Amino acid sequence: MVRHPHPPVTGRPTALRRLARRWSAPLPAPPGALRRGPLRPDGFPSRLRSTRLTSQLGVALGVAFAVCFLTGLLSHLIQHPPGWFRWPARPVGLYRFTQGLHVATGLATVPLLGAKLWSVYHHLFRWPPIRSIAHAVERASVAVLVAAALFQVVGGILNIARWYGPMPFFFTAGHYWVGWLAVGALLVHIGVQLPAVRGALGRSVVESSQERLSRRGLLGGVAAAAGLITLTTVGQTVRPLSGLAVLAPRRPDVGPQGLPVNKTAHRAGVRALAQDPAYRLVVTGPGGRTDLDLAALRALPQHTAELPIACVEGWSATGRWTGVRLRDLVALVGVDPDRATVLVESLETAGRYRTSTVGPAHVADPLTLIALRLGGEPLHPDHGYPARLIAPNRPGVLQTKWVGRLTVRESS
Repeated sequence: MVRHPHPPVTGRPTALRRLARRWSAPLPAPPGALRRGPLRPDGFPSRLRSTRLTSQLGVALGVAFAVCFLTGLLSHLIQHPPGWFRWPARPVGLYRFTQGLHVATGLATVPLLGAKLWSVYHHLFRWPPIRSIAHAVERASVAVLVAAALFQVVGGILNIARWYGPMPFFFTAGHYWVGWLAVGALLVHIGVQLPAVRGALGRSVVESSQERLSRRGLLGGVAAAAGLITLTTVGQTVRPLSGLAVLAPRRPDVGPQGLPVNKTAHRAGVRALAQDPAYRLVVTGPGGRTDLDLAALRALPQHTAELPIACVEGWSATGRWTGVRLRDLVALVGVDPDRATVLVESLETAGRYRTSTVGPAHVADPLTLIALRLGGEPLHPDHGYPARLIAPNRPGVLQTKWVGRLTVRESS
């Protein structure tokens, strides 16, 4: 007699099998009398909605979300770098490109997300609303994805418009963490729906000519709307298209000395300090301390660089900056510029970005300046008079204005 080490499962089901059956078993259907209005089987008669249309919109939206997430993650790492992360000083306009792409893609998702939600929202009214426990979990994950996507898109639009009243939280932190939530929910959704998407996109579908033209017309309309939004906003960072940027919240040539500003000297509370005749730039390091007034700063070798201010809101503009190389100031306190890290402090007494840290790659770069002039003229107070940091390939929030102190440390 042969004994099987693992006899076939017969007879009474195990606890695991009972749990699996309960998980996937359909829940009792509510009475049919409740199936009125949009809950009727024919409540959504449009034949334009289909798995194929939803899949096509989903692929486009997934690509847009992936671009937004990766470029947004990069911006976060630049502003809050972990120990392993290094951001180069060249090419000069790399951050300008990545953040401009982030905002442009985010705006283009508005019609894509609207069309995608339109193509699937009738599923909310399918009867019964919950067919099993597994189906309930799936619907909950979709709810998380929709809520996170709307939060990211609406919050992003409010941010580029600098309208923070409806957001009782710090936008950057909320946008970052909900971005992870959205991507996680998106990956779960893709895992669940991938077989249906592959089937819808892989098989040929028999459509009438009218249905085919209607579907193509809808997709074309969504693409045209996304393109129009991009064309009328991307000019805030792509200068040749600035004349078309009628929907952009910022124009790159409007502001003091021809450049936009986010925070004025008055709002920062530094106007009096910045214009004080007793102003000194304090430079400290292992080799001692040096105090430089404006006359001493102007007496040092002056250098000029064409560099952009690239803001996290998506706008950017190039200026002609003149001032003292940061590496020359670092050398005054006995530190090798190639091995130096500099903490730059503003005259501001409060604020999330009153300080920034400049790593060795930017300290050593000859284009990194403590600027004193813009376009050949002394800095306007709103651009950081008497002195500001301007460095290649850095977010605008890290280009500290109204600089009052430089603390130099040797990097390990």
